[in-house]
Amino acid sequence: MTKRKVLITGATSGVGFAVAMRLLADTDNFTVIGTGRAPDKLWELQNEGAEAVPADVTNMEDMERVLDKIGPPDIVIFSAGVGFFESAHLMPEESIRAMMETNVIAPFLLTKRILPQMMGRQKGHLIYIGSQAGKVATPKASVYAATKHALIGYTNALRMEVAEFGIDVSVIHPGPIDTPFIDGADRTGRYRSSLGKHLLQVGTVADAVLKTIEKPVREVNLPGVMGLTSKLYSIAPKLVEKVGRKYFMKK
Repeated sequence: MTKRKVLITGATSGVGFAVAMRLLADTDNFTVIGTGRAPDKLWELQNEGAEAVPADVTNMEDMERVLDKIGPPDIVIFSAGVGFFESAHLMPEESIRAMMETNVIAPFLLTKRILPQMMGRQKGHLIYIGSQAGKVATPKASVYAATKHALIGYTNALRMEVAEFGIDVSVIHPGPIDTPFIDGADRTGRYRSSLGKHLLQVGTVADAVLKTIEKPVREVNLPGVMGLTSKLYSIAPKLVEKVGRKYFMKK
């Protein structure tokens, strides 16, 4: 088998970085291209054997330059994302725009640019890092939840559109992960405090991504019980919202 070329956005932090490092441990089967904006992490990826390219995922000129440089990828992992937690009426406009541009517009536009070559080759795998917030929203995550909900709608339609071309579309839906993302999203520290031991480890999510690469599936819910929670929400939303509000609105 030839090496599979994997493009990872947001490869300089969190899940993206963890996935890149795992793939770099298997250089016989994968060529890794990582994009991001953190110079130290880009340097670390490069030292481990990745093609590390500084790029802003919201800048399509940047991303087109990356695609021109690396050629058609076999697998794309859309891991770049931002989040800010605040009540809707207090959310700064720049934070709203940043979440929409990074979590929604950027992956949509990048997918649009990647698809024609995958369709021509009749193969490819698109893996998106979603969130349980896209299925069950929580207080102070209205905009973030909306961006991940948009991703669910997009990928559900996309999956049907590209099936005849042999292209797989997978979405990983983790609950809150123990990464600096949490601290950046909620400067008060209350979110981390309320979740405590329930935070996922980044390695757990990275392992799920690698498993999905080897055996494509429609979606993965982490932890597994979260899949049941979203099903319960569709049946009894008022109950889930009542419980969730008390949990996430702690003082």
